[in-house]
Amino acid sequence: MKPDLTEERALRAAGHLCVAGVDEAGRGAWAGPVCAAAVVLPLDRHDLPQLLDGVCDSKLLSPARREELWPVIREVAQAVGVGWAAPAEVDALGIAPATRRAMARAVAGLESGLESGLESGLTLLIDHVRLPEIDLPQRALSKADARCLSVAAASIVAKVERDCVMVALERDFPGYGFAAHKGYGTPQHRVALECLGPTPIHRMSWRPLRDLAEA
Repeated sequence: MKPDLTEERALRAAGHLCVAGVDEAGRGAWAGPVCAAAVVLPLDRHDLPQLLDGVCDSKLLSPARREELWPVIREVAQAVGVGWAAPAEVDALGIAPATRRAMARAVAGLESGLESGLESGLTLLIDHVRLPEIDLPQRALSKADARCLSVAAASIVAKVERDCVMVALERDFPGYGFAAHKGYGTPQHRVALECLGPTPIHRMSWRPLRDLAEA
């Protein structure tokens, strides 16, 4: 499935002035933050699909291809917002509320990049999740990152931003392989945990970490 602008343009035709695609990265990881991104595309540009050719669900792309597309998205988008939820927030709130918090922060980050007045007409197009904490029109769609170009763009931004953080954390916590597995539950990660123990960036409420603590 190739993402397109069907949903975005339908919302625009229904009177929504500005549409932001929203997605996250890092929800299933054992360590590190959740990162969310919100991307507003210039829907008046008829060449938008050509400009963003290759943009799709970040999970379908290689790291190198995501890094190639990230600056293109940044250049083409009207506004990009990035928001984070720390591992401690995941432990304190649970993964779903922490993910919503990161998304809300990403949406808040759009305001400085939007022309005056557009933020009041903002509508959110979100992969799966609804954000009851945000008083904005919103539509949650299954597989929106595969269907909607703005959400696919947000998925790439979130993934690249989070991967950069995890690579940096490898320098702070050597031996865990964060630069390789980005905090996800790989055999390498499990062996490192058994040998070195958890770090402050691990999600201690998650079962693999709880089991380790109880062993």
